[in-house]
Amino acid sequence: MTIVRDRVDVSNLLTVPEFQAAAKERLTPGAYVYVAGGAGDERTMRDNIDAFARWRFVPRVLVDTSGRSLATTILGRHVAMPIGIAPFALQCLLDPEGEVAMARAATTAKTFMALSMGANRTIEDVGAAAGCPLWFQPYLFDDHAYMRELARRAEAAGFIALCLTVDSPVSGRRDGALRVPVTLPDGVTWANMPPELRRPTGKWLSGGDAWTWKDVDRIRSETKLALVIKGVLSADDAVLAVEHGARVVVVSNHGGRQLDDSIASLDALPAVVDAVAGRAEVVLDGGVRRGIDVLKALALGARAVLIGRAAAWALAAGGQAGVERILELLRVELSVAMAIAGVTSVERVDRKILTRAMDR
Repeated sequence: MTIVRDRVDVSNLLTVPEFQAAAKERLTPGAYVYVAGGAGDERTMRDNIDAFARWRFVPRVLVDTSGRSLATTILGRHVAMPIGIAPFALQCLLDPEGEVAMARAATTAKTFMALSMGANRTIEDVGAAAGCPLWFQPYLFDDHAYMRELARRAEAAGFIALCLTVDSPVSGRRDGALRVPVTLPDGVTWANMPPELRRPTGKWLSGGDAWTWKDVDRIRSETKLALVIKGVLSADDAVLAVEHGARVVVVSNHGGRQLDDSIASLDALPAVVDAVAGRAEVVLDGGVRRGIDVLKALALGARAVLIGRAAAWALAAGGQAGVERILELLRVELSVAMAIAGVTSVERVDRKILTRAMDR
């Protein structure tokens, strides 16, 4: 069994670290390390969080924020707040309902969710469970016919976007996962992988290191789904993503799980926003732990943020209820921060409410 204790009462949990501690008590070592670990010495993983402390608020006062709004749109779909669920694999390691529970929680919160190709529940299961905008995130590999089949299934299941993760031509070196490999329990598979890869074999998808922007063009031409490019840190790549049809650019370093000493996602955000220049929506992924983090990302130009580990710890601690709880905590924290900073709408935030922290 992967889950070693009953779900906890999440009603008294207030912070992401508290959810992480509760999750650690419930998970096997392999499952915990799978979520918690990063590449190399994990400097980028830590820096994703630390980057938010490099900015300080300059609040505006005596602004009527009594009618402040957290609602926005992503790819033209209305959401109640600019906080979505990042794609991450193997959620049934964290809770038996896995990605279905995550989708139901996102639906309750009236936000959006991305489903990983490495999910333990099928595209169809998640599509049936969700009443919120869904993205499907395939990795890049050399079976083009299977890629087309995944896109077709996502379209049929009601997904609105294909989220190509482009920062993983190969899997990053994660020492923790090498020392404590993850093991899938009986009955749990990589539900959306090709049949020969649905149980761990030591083999991973191949071909991603040979992909170019021409392959992005091919994928875009083969689907009606909106194109999201996830894993962009370079302003030059952001420009290319837009030129090749991306409607959303996700600034992300894969949670520090790919290339250690990559720039923190938040540090990369302003240059990407400037390079995109309004031609696509920009979403931030990486390091979000508080509502004030969300507000800082919005002030630096993001339209929304994605949460990965925060959602994972919540799922592991309390299942669907845990994810609903963490999303509600972030929503409340964001709302309070907006009121005090003098922000009336998440769609009208600019860099004037921020200043760089002084070096110590």
